[in-house]
Amino acid sequence: MEKKKKRDLAALATIPLTMTLANSMLIPVLPVIQKKIGISAFQASLIITAYAVVAIFFIPLAGYLSDVIGRKKVILPGLIIVAAAGAFTGWASTAMDKPYAMIMVGRLVQGLGASACFPVVLPLVGDLFKRDEDVTNGLGIVETANTFGKVLSPILGSALAYWAWYMPFWSIPVFCLVSIVLVSIWVKVPKDKEKAPGFRAFIQSVRELFRTQGRWLWGVFASGGINMFVLFASLFFLSETLEDRGIDGIAKGGLVAIPLAALCSTSWAVGKWCGKNKRLMKWISVAGFILATACMIYLAIAGRDKNGVLIAVLSVGSVGLGAALPSLDAILTEGIKKEQRGTVTSFYSSIRFLGVAAGPPLAAWINKNSVSALFWLLFAVSCAAALIVLFAIRPNKSVESAK
Repeated sequence: MEKKKKRDLAALATIPLTMTLANSMLIPVLPVIQKKIGISAFQASLIITAYAVVAIFFIPLAGYLSDVIGRKKVILPGLIIVAAAGAFTGWASTAMDKPYAMIMVGRLVQGLGASACFPVVLPLVGDLFKRDEDVTNGLGIVETANTFGKVLSPILGSALAYWAWYMPFWSIPVFCLVSIVLVSIWVKVPKDKEKAPGFRAFIQSVRELFRTQGRWLWGVFASGGINMFVLFASLFFLSETLEDRGIDGIAKGGLVAIPLAALCSTSWAVGKWCGKNKRLMKWISVAGFILATACMIYLAIAGRDKNGVLIAVLSVGSVGLGAALPSLDAILTEGIKKEQRGTVTSFYSSIRFLGVAAGPPLAAWINKNSVSALFWLLFAVSCAAALIVLFAIRPNKSVESAK
């Protein structure tokens, strides 16, 4: 990797870390929030969903703007919005007797800011490096930061909530400030020698891309969304189950972090190892989803009664999900022309956020009626993702589209 770009990459890696903390940090705290402000488990799950739902709709706009006016000019205002909304949510939590409505408003605005952050990081990593090996390695580091945020989230969230239940909200502006400073100082976006195309010409080029390459593109989109859905649904289940069994606070955060640590380490290793071998990335993704499928069917049948077995099986499944993440990122980012990269990867990020948004509330609703039904659903969608990657994604096609 180019030495001059390591600081750029380090600064960019703080963005997915911060955005993940802004959402995942609240998962282990939801039962506490539920009790403190008198809401149901479903209402509590919507605090996670609200953040992701808004992002789903605004990510494509952010992606387009990043292609036209520049990545950094989109990322920095997004971070400022996330910070301001976090401060508002923290204020509402401390100043109001019934803060739920204002918490939801703050989370919706925060999702708007988030739509301009992590989704724009993926194409920017592709812009920074010329060699495919460096792009893959960079995306692996970004996904590792993303998953490390998920590892840190339950522990940090539980520790902050131990101080006061609303402290996770107040911490978000602090993390955003660190990212804002580092991105402002360290990230040097390469100058684009070509003038950005007009809106009509740009839309026409993207439409043509989806017409000719839509099969593998939608394959990456769908499998990425399923990955996030399985991850967040299973994490929500684990958090609620441990809470019901009398394990809470930092102890619960540490246990929830175990599957996430498996996810994080696998993402880093795969990003480091794959290089530019797109075929290998495809088969790693297939194998990863098959591994997750096997774990979900086991939990649908048995293995949920003992905490150790439940955590171990979810950790093995997370290894599979973690292997697929950087592989799918690299197949997509390296298979798209630079001038279309922000827009196309934004669709991918939107669908990933859709998986994040759907996971907790669906898990809460299904779990109320049948725990086994939840894992049968996760088994079915993991199996579907493996088949989608197997039959829809053709690495040679993606490489051709970037030429």
